[in-house]
Amino acid sequence: MKKVLVIGYVYPEPNSSAAGTHILSIMHRFLEEGWSVEFATPAQESEHAVDLEAQGISSCSITLNCNSFDQYITAFQPNIVLFDRFMMEEQFGWRVEKCCPNALKILDTEDLQCLRNARHQAHKGKRECTKTDLFSDLAKREIAAILRCDISLIISNYEMTLLTETFKVDASLLHYLPFMVNLEKLPKKTKSFEERQHFMTIGNFRHAPNWDVVLYLQEIWQKIHKKLPKAELYIYGSYPPPKATALHNPKNGFYIKGWADDANEVMQNAKVCLAPIRFGAGIKGKLLDAMVNQTPSVTTSIGSEGMHDIAPWAGTIEDEVEAFVDASVALYTQKEKWEKASQNATNLLLAKYDAKKLGDALVKKILMVERNLEDHRLNNFIGSMLMHHSMQSTKYMSQWIEEKNKA
Repeated sequence: MKKVLVIGYVYPEPNSSAAGTHILSIMHRFLEEGWSVEFATPAQESEHAVDLEAQGISSCSITLNCNSFDQYITAFQPNIVLFDRFMMEEQFGWRVEKCCPNALKILDTEDLQCLRNARHQAHKGKRECTKTDLFSDLAKREIAAILRCDISLIISNYEMTLLTETFKVDASLLHYLPFMVNLEKLPKKTKSFEERQHFMTIGNFRHAPNWDVVLYLQEIWQKIHKKLPKAELYIYGSYPPPKATALHNPKNGFYIKGWADDANEVMQNAKVCLAPIRFGAGIKGKLLDAMVNQTPSVTTSIGSEGMHDIAPWAGTIEDEVEAFVDASVALYTQKEKWEKASQNATNLLLAKYDAKKLGDALVKKILMVERNLEDHRLNNFIGSMLMHHSMQSTKYMSQWIEEKNKA
């Protein structure tokens, strides 16, 4: 039996974030292979954290900048170590290399944070994103983590291309893994056009692109509401701050609802999902949830990026406010257009997000690299160079903090 150690940035919250859903689906696939899985994190358990023990996954609390982790992983001796986000590889990767040099190292990027950050900076500056934005210190850290690992899981085709063509990362170090959807658990029947009403969106309020969506929707909703005065917009998401709840305005049909006990239920009750995403990276969980519930969506080119390739979108993609408003009204009022978008959602899920096919490909990649690990690492000279002592500032900073804490 293979032993897998997943080192998480936070406890998985599948009902709060797409990242939580993604990492949990990966762990589930490992369990299906008969592998044992342990989740370790330095984070505090959160109120919406999933019950890992009930999922068949053991868990452990670990400490940053402390050699207690060395003792822990030496005793555990995993065959595979998966880092959830590059910061965990920075913190613990060198310790894994020291204590378990033969363990296969996998980085789950979730999305490229350097891309998300570059677009955020450009958005704040009200300008186009440039190569200067992209080639930031954050990018240097993230790409270095990718190069130090044996496999990095990349969630969108767009990011695969960016890594290979712009950052010149060898494709053998990357594996394309979008969200995995269990097609057998898709709703057999969803609500019809006539049975649904109102607009909605959903997303963790702590995630900067989601908060920007809420702010942007204030402008967009005023224009939609003028054309559809009886329609309402419901905004769901975990951890709404006071500045979000202050926007609650029933007179204008603008409702900040906060936490949704059942995201699928509120998604399926809505006629249209609105996602005017202006910056971000990866693929968007809210739009995948909309597809699962056959709820047409209106989003932007960044929102739909990497999610459908050349296949028809399950709704409409618009970047300009007036066009976004017109598309939202059309989907809401035109049954034929709505039903076509709803069918496109099912087609996309079948074509791109089949958990069985994606999971099989992931396991195949892991086993292939594991069988040829020595040659795989010999062919990654830059990764070996980045693990050399002269390149390991994070290692020595961690050790300095550890000694400082002792003092």
